[in-house]
Amino acid sequence: MTLGYIVLATLAGGVLSVVLAATLTQVLLGQLVRHLVSLSVGVLLGTALLHVLPEAFEQGHQLGIEPHPLFLTLLGGLLFFFLLEKAALYRHGHHHEGDGHHHHHHFDVEQAGRGGFSVLVGDSIHNFCDGLIIAAAFLADTQLGMVTALAIIAHEIPQEVGDTIVLLNAGFSRRKALTYNALSGLAAVVGGVLGYFIAGPWQALFPYLLVVASSSFIYVAVADLLPQLQRRLSWRDNVAQLGWIAAGLSLIMLVKALQHGGH
Repeated sequence: MTLGYIVLATLAGGVLSVVLAATLTQVLLGQLVRHLVSLSVGVLLGTALLHVLPEAFEQGHQLGIEPHPLFLTLLGGLLFFFLLEKAALYRHGHHHEGDGHHHHHHFDVEQAGRGGFSVLVGDSIHNFCDGLIIAAAFLADTQLGMVTALAIIAHEIPQEVGDTIVLLNAGFSRRKALTYNALSGLAAVVGGVLGYFIAGPWQALFPYLLVVASSSFIYVAVADLLPQLQRRLSWRDNVAQLGWIAAGLSLIMLVKALQHGGH
């Protein structure tokens, strides 16, 4: 049953993003991504700080693990994802023409032209890591797994939709761009299944795995998404951004309240 949840959760983000990219026009996609990036900030930070980290420290306490090594793991995780991004193996950009950022014309053509396939390879590695994170969360607790999957899906949709727009602007056919993004999304399923079989027997490692998951969410939100939002200076854009961030946080808090109410 747990493995089934992991497979469904890892499939969901890729499927939803491909469906959105296939059914909406490019202009609508650009507007949608802009709002989803703001929503992702609230969802990722809320999940990391209100769900996953508290669960990690609670499980660590039950296993006799002191807080200090968990905080060291959090620090190490942040540095690890920073180094992965430096190596262009953990990209999660959402830049494209029409997204509200001040890029010059044909920005996407230049970006994709520099290595469209390397972008897909980086996304595949990113998705694989997401699959491992989802597996660890579900193995720790089913409800925690669902919240973690929600956070990843909320971030995955604007990422994959944004990548589709970049590939379209670079001259890829719509079918080819969607197919490549769908194949890249399957890396999350591979990571989830592998994580299930590898992490399953090692329950003592779950607090550390959950902290690493939190470090991933925090890094993406703080290092990538928030700097993007700071580039929009219009007061209306700022209000909209805060509203979408608050909506993401509220969604996570609502899920947490419903979970406690169900116990």
